[in-house]
Amino acid sequence: MTPIPSDRLDAILARHDIVTAMLSTGSADAESFVALSRELSGLDGVVASIQAYRAAIDNLSGIETLIAGGDAELRALAADEKPEAEEALEKAHRGLQLILLPKDAADEKSAILEIRAGTGGDEAALFAGDLFEMYAKYAEAKGWRVEVISQSEGTMGGYREIFAEVNGRGVFSRLKFESGAHRVQRVPETETQGRIHTSAATVAVLPEAEEVDIVINDSDLKIDTMRAQGAGGQHVNKTESAIRITHLPTGIVVFVQEERSQHKNRARAMSLLRAKLYDAERTAKDSVRAADRKAQVGSGDRSERIRTYNFPQARVTDHRINLTLYKLEEIMAGTALDEVIDALVTEHQAELLAAEGMA
Repeated sequence: MTPIPSDRLDAILARHDIVTAMLSTGSADAESFVALSRELSGLDGVVASIQAYRAAIDNLSGIETLIAGGDAELRALAADEKPEAEEALEKAHRGLQLILLPKDAADEKSAILEIRAGTGGDEAALFAGDLFEMYAKYAEAKGWRVEVISQSEGTMGGYREIFAEVNGRGVFSRLKFESGAHRVQRVPETETQGRIHTSAATVAVLPEAEEVDIVINDSDLKIDTMRAQGAGGQHVNKTESAIRITHLPTGIVVFVQEERSQHKNRARAMSLLRAKLYDAERTAKDSVRAADRKAQVGSGDRSERIRTYNFPQARVTDHRINLTLYKLEEIMAGTALDEVIDALVTEHQAELLAAEGMA
């Protein structure tokens, strides 16, 4: 177990004291107050971990002192307590290591979920619909709110593509490893000879961006209004409520038509555009940071096949970490998806620890 440098921990404790003092004086302006409050909230957990780590060190040190110099009875009692104290220190050390890892600034954000049918025609669209239903059920179990931004239905059901906001605290931290190509192996409903087909859908999870995260100049936008297309009755034909926004510098285009109000569609389109620009900016920075190594988990390569859902064998395999679970029904219902996500998070943390020289 490599000790964590005391000067690093002392600096964090000192910063916690400074931020606490600044907030208690009431001298900070409104903007600074919000920023300091957010920083203090993040520091509180780190400070608690530091205190637990140092308490575990002191406890083990005291036990070792008794073993070295106490009377026979005390030495025996201390020797009995030492394994538990060592285990407690190891646990506190590991917890502090994890909380000190570099944080993804977007982890606490809500997210925008994009699912597109890939190869496989109608079956791919049906699978895209199944994936969306899986994430919707998972979100419901977490207490998150899912709102569809835009959708294009498949001819036999499902979706050619669907965009949705998933709102809640920490959504991105849980869903960000879902980005990539998902493959399904099953017998389609339209297959008359019982042959297994392979189809695919791609998933992208973007952190929702606020106006402070990304600045968009009005002069960089081309905004078109048009009539909504698809299901929707008379409203579709009579109201030009659909919005298409083109970001001229990047060529990114977003289209939203779900709301009857043009104003609401524009707001949602801008939210989607901000997320795409923010994601592009993050991806560029991550590429620079990771130029010398390619992480298997969280690489952000959405063309990479990350997972296979094999229906005949009720098997789900995540190829990035060689994880196979025979719980397809539970995963598709959202109830066992955490088992996959937890394994991905653990692997990602291990990679970060190795990169920081703390593994």
